[in-house]
Amino acid sequence: MALRFLVVEGNTRGARQAHRQAYGLTLSESYAEVIQGIDREAVCDIAFPTDEGANLPDAAGLESYDGIVLTGSHLNIYDRTPEILRQIDLMRAVYASRTPSFGSCWGLQVAAVAAAGDVRPNPLGREVGVARRITRTEAGQGHPMLEGRPPAFDAPAIHLDMVTALPGDCTVLAGNAVSPVQAAEIRQDGGVFWGVQYHPEFSLGELAAILSRRTDMLVAEGFCRTTEDAVAYTRDLAALDRDPTRFDLAWRHGIDGEVLEPGRRTREIRNFIEHRVKPAKSVRGRA
Repeated sequence: MALRFLVVEGNTRGARQAHRQAYGLTLSESYAEVIQGIDREAVCDIAFPTDEGANLPDAAGLESYDGIVLTGSHLNIYDRTPEILRQIDLMRAVYASRTPSFGSCWGLQVAAVAAAGDVRPNPLGREVGVARRITRTEAGQGHPMLEGRPPAFDAPAIHLDMVTALPGDCTVLAGNAVSPVQAAEIRQDGGVFWGVQYHPEFSLGELAAILSRRTDMLVAEGFCRTTEDAVAYTRDLAALDRDPTRFDLAWRHGIDGEVLEPGRRTREIRNFIEHRVKPAKSVRGRA
């Protein structure tokens, strides 16, 4: 039987539409494509908990999935708006369902808050473009989520907020100089969540599409000197995505195979499927 995934979109309707206009897909549609690129037969449903009245799975519905994945989002979880509270409640139900779950960036933040952790703005500011020298902790050196990653690696990233207070049963697996919690395992109510603060699902093309709508931010926060510089940066990322053999661009921006090669960049998602989703499906008698 094909693996069944629920992809939970973290964005509101307007942000979903803006991302689709820039990239051609919403975050959740893009994430589903990544999953199906890893496992062609995988079936992916999408949920929109930010939408009032959205038809969300009940407990039995969550248990029927083999894996649940949470996307990124433009929201800030400490605002605690109804769109955010619905996502926190859904994550608590995901834990209780004991269905294997994974999340990127916002997904990690929602999972942490749902397990009584906390998330706040990073006092060092935003991490944007590529997160550098993400380094495994001692616990992360032998953890299956990071299997195949070198001791230190780079990954696509864009976030201002970070986990500032760990949930009670949380193991930090990796961090860097900007964010001490870059990867973690959280256990709550019998459920196990694997998550990362970066975006293994983002191609450089998708990252470029996001940043092309945030050139003012890149200038205002000092990442680029001028709007022209910001536009040139996003164009370089898009060009490198189209042609990964552009050594000149990879050298200019310090981007290596851990970011450029899809099989390496998506390692955590692949490991989630191999080491959490498939074994749990077998235990549940669905193989």
